Amino acid sequence: MPRELVEDSEVFLTEVCWHYFVNEMTQADIASKMGVTRLRVNQSIQRAKAMGLVKIHIESPFLANIELQDSLRDALGIGRVVIGAADPRSYDYHRPVGAALAAFLSERLRVADWRSLGVSWGLTLETAIRRLQRHSLPGLEVVSLLGGTAKGSTFNSFGIVSGFADVLGAHYSILTAPIYLSEGIDRDLLLSQADLNEHFRKFDTLDAVILTCSDVSPRSFLVANGLPKELSPQALIGAGAIGDVLGQFLDRDGHSVSKTIDERTVGIPLDQVAKVEEKILAAAGPHKVHIIRAACLRGLVDTLVTDDVTARLLLDTATQITEAAAE
Repeated sequence: MPRELVEDSEVFLTEVCWHYFVNEMTQADIASKMGVTRLRVNQSIQRAKAMGLVKIHIESPFLANIELQDSLRDALGIGRVVIGAADPRSYDYHRPVGAALAAFLSERLRVADWRSLGVSWGLTLETAIRRLQRHSLPGLEVVSLLGGTAKGSTFNSFGIVSGFADVLGAHYSILTAPIYLSEGIDRDLLLSQADLNEHFRKFDTLDAVILTCSDVSPRSFLVANGLPKELSPQALIGAGAIGDVLGQFLDRDGHSVSKTIDERTVGIPLDQVAKVEEKILAAAGPHKVHIIRAACLRGLVDTLVTDDVTARLLLDTATQITEAAAE
């Protein structure tokens, strides 16, 4: 039987070898954990040996991140963490995470049978699109999870959903609506329109979602450009908000701070997001530590894609919270 043709990254090979030689997992267990075939795990181990990655110990610059990934995964109580290496001298929290997300998606798309992929929007996702290898997935539909703004067209909802569809060779469905309803607009009446109603029904059959999050500061494009005029960042902070996921603002424990805001948001409700089988959050930056943690507590994250700077801050925060609770 011909061998599978695989060209795995050093990150992938290192993770396989770490679980096999250090954690002493079986090849079958590694295949299940990483969502690949057992044959591919076996081939990866052999290739790592041939490359010299495996000697008496694993020699790889990615090893430290493998350990960091496992520690952070356990601290956040989620299934997987993927960490990109940031340059601390010229810190950019979009570029390394976008690249890491692109690499992760390429791995998942080899084995995942996704028919419907929901996407958020933002600069990190725009970066990922530029890094993604081209695919031909005509059976996949990319679905926007949130309305959009008239500004930032390349990285808002409209630009991101079409960008993913183009590079994946898929088709797409755009939510042609603003992020927030104006005051006095009847939500049920608006969503009864045929096009919007059809789009919202697609939320029921999503196989996976790619999410982002933001804090409540001018660094957030949503806060700077997308909030209704009568809704101020100060009022959100006063209500306990530390950031948003899909335009819906959360406190440190992952609870929504305003039912009114949630109901004015034109997009998938967070409780519905939590029911999607595979949830990927791509986010980094010191200012996003608390909202990332809140999203995990809310059950919105199965896989976190971040950078090593943010990962260590998240671990420090988890340690501080644990120590404070013990006092």
